[in-house]
Amino acid sequence: MAVPTRNRRVEILEAAAALFAERGFHGVSIEDIGTAVGVTGPALYRHFRGKEALLSEILLDISARLHDQGAATAALPPQDALNALLTGHIEFALGHPALIRVHERELHNVPETARRQIRRLQRLYVEEWVSVLRDLHPAVAPVRLRSATHAVFGLINSTPHSAGELPADEMAELLHRMAQAALAVSGD
Repeated sequence: MAVPTRNRRVEILEAAAALFAERGFHGVSIEDIGTAVGVTGPALYRHFRGKEALLSEILLDISARLHDQGAATAALPPQDALNALLTGHIEFALGHPALIRVHERELHNVPETARRQIRRLQRLYVEEWVSVLRDLHPAVAPVRLRSATHAVFGLINSTPHSAGELPADEMAELLHRMAQAALAVSGD
C-alpha cells in the first residue's frame, strides 16, 4: 500500500483556498473542491463539516500563522523586529496571494464565532507591530502607529493585484522599502 506523500486535510484546504480565490465562496461547491483533490465531494465531510468550516479553517490558519510570526519577533531589538515583521508579511503576501484574496472577499461568509476568533488574532498581530513601532517611536500615539500599521498592511496586501509584474525578489525589496518609508513617516 502506498503511503500518501501529502496530508489530505492540507491538500483540501489549499484546493479550497485556490477555488474560493478564483470563483468566490458561493461560486464553489463541495463537489468542485473534491474534484480538485481527486475525491468525491461527500468524501470531504470526513475532514470538514462543510464549506463554511473549510473557509473558517483557512482564515483562522492565516491569522494564527501571522500572529505567531509576529509574536516570535518580541525578543528582537526593535529595528530587527520591524525588519522581521516586514519580511515575514511580505513573504506571506507574495507567496500566498490566493489566501489574501480569500480573506479580503470572504470573511463575511465565516460563521460569527470563527469570525470573532479571526478578528482577535488579527488585533493581536497588529498590536505586535504597534509594540515594535512604539519602541522605535516612543513619542508617537499608539493610535497613529496602529493606523500606520493598517496602511502598510494595505500596501503589502495589494500584491495579488500586481503579482507577476515584477520578479518576486524585486517586488519584495520594493515593498520592504516602501513600507519602511511609510512607517518612518508615521513616527514624525
